[in-house]
Amino acid sequence: MKISLTGAIVLAMVVGGLIGFGIAEGAVSKETAAALLTTFDVLSKIFLKLIKTIVSPLIFSTLVVGIAGHSNLKQVGRMGLKALIYFEVVTTLALFIGLGAINFTRAGVGVSKPDAAETLSKPPAQNAADIVLHVFPDNIAKSVAEGQVLQVVIFSLLFGMGLAMVEDKHKQKLLPAIEAFAETMFKFTKIVMYYAPVAVGAAMAYTIGKMGIDVLGNLAKLVLTLYGALIVFVVFVLVPVALIFRIHIKRFVAAVSEPASLAFATSASEAALPLAMERMEKFGVPRQVVSFVIPTGYSFNLDGSTLYLALASIFVAQAANVDLPLSTQIIMMVTLMLTSKGVAGVPRATLVIILGTCAQFGLPEWPVAVILGVDAIMDMARTAVNVTGNCLASAVVARWEGVLNDNPDASEPAAG
Repeated sequence: MKISLTGAIVLAMVVGGLIGFGIAEGAVSKETAAALLTTFDVLSKIFLKLIKTIVSPLIFSTLVVGIAGHSNLKQVGRMGLKALIYFEVVTTLALFIGLGAINFTRAGVGVSKPDAAETLSKPPAQNAADIVLHVFPDNIAKSVAEGQVLQVVIFSLLFGMGLAMVEDKHKQKLLPAIEAFAETMFKFTKIVMYYAPVAVGAAMAYTIGKMGIDVLGNLAKLVLTLYGALIVFVVFVLVPVALIFRIHIKRFVAAVSEPASLAFATSASEAALPLAMERMEKFGVPRQVVSFVIPTGYSFNLDGSTLYLALASIFVAQAANVDLPLSTQIIMMVTLMLTSKGVAGVPRATLVIILGTCAQFGLPEWPVAVILGVDAIMDMARTAVNVTGNCLASAVVARWEGVLNDNPDASEPAAG
């Protein structure tokens, strides 16, 4: 019986979760459990490493072909402006939904300080100038090596514009080669995706086996608050946006199910990026829109992570018994709106932002260490929403530009 990638991923999540639960409950000896956890950790990290080799070349090749192949630089600028407007509106709504949710449930109230609270290293302070400068690459090889997605996007945009401006005799020598490179990277992605269910099962087994179920305990309220807030965000923000821009919801759900489930299991937006780009192109979003909007969204449109930042920051204040007036909470949201841009699409990078925000507002760091206990569980849900939000953003911008193909199967055969 042939099973789809989504089905294989879901099955692997269930099997991995059961194995992890067995390990956590002592079904095997401590020595065997340690060996199994190490193996599962390695199996999941192999997948993430392979994905990281795909991301930068795929962004570069698809974005350059999308810009230089159409030579419409005005459209690129217009598309960028529309994408940024959309990103800002949606992430602001996410921030305030998170703020409202944590003030409603007050999940941080009553959390006691552990006897030996974990000491977390504070991130270096960043001012506005640092944030702006970090967007622009000074060494593209370094940007690729460090996985700086936004810097790769900036370089690719400028390279594509430059290629669009050169004479045709030069452009026609380079453009076909880059286009062939892009197609090769999509095939590379397809090969790596055959390994995805193994990596997903291993990641679930490692996470649950390492943490156990007891870790939820008194932090269950925080986890439920986040999951509830994310559901509210999807139902009352993403669904209305899809309806307003006439996005076919059933087809969209089918398109994002695989990348979203992959993101959920691995807790890494980056792991789902190549698959998300491929699925949205099949959905009917032109390649030049997909290759610009989705990678850019990884810095400016992390809806789930943005909502979580608002929720977690107020949780810290509640746990520390610090009463923040509404005006201070709003200032904190504005701060998060700025500092969250450029958060890498990697697991638990948001903790760095929370630590920096707490330091700026004079809040203690021990509640952040408490959050670490359930952060992996929360990271799974917010990462899936990040990927879903970015996929929807590409469809919205395509519709806004009037280039969304509502019936892609009729115009070109589906890739095998």
